[in-house]
Amino acid sequence: MRDGEIAVNEGEFVIIPKGIEHQPIAEDEVHLLLIEPKTTLNTGNIVNERTVSIPQRI
Repeated sequence: MRDGEIAVNEGEFVIIPKGIEHQPIAEDEVHLLLIEPKTTLNTGNIVNERTVSIPQRI
């Protein structure tokens, strides 16, 4: 996040409040589950060549 980092260890989770810009990263391999509204673009509020207009559904 712009104002710092949050370290999340195995078995832990964190909730990022709505509207907070974030960019999950990991030094090693990680399994991550993001739960977002279906209207959320994968690139946030920026539309570019990486934007997925029709997201994959589970």
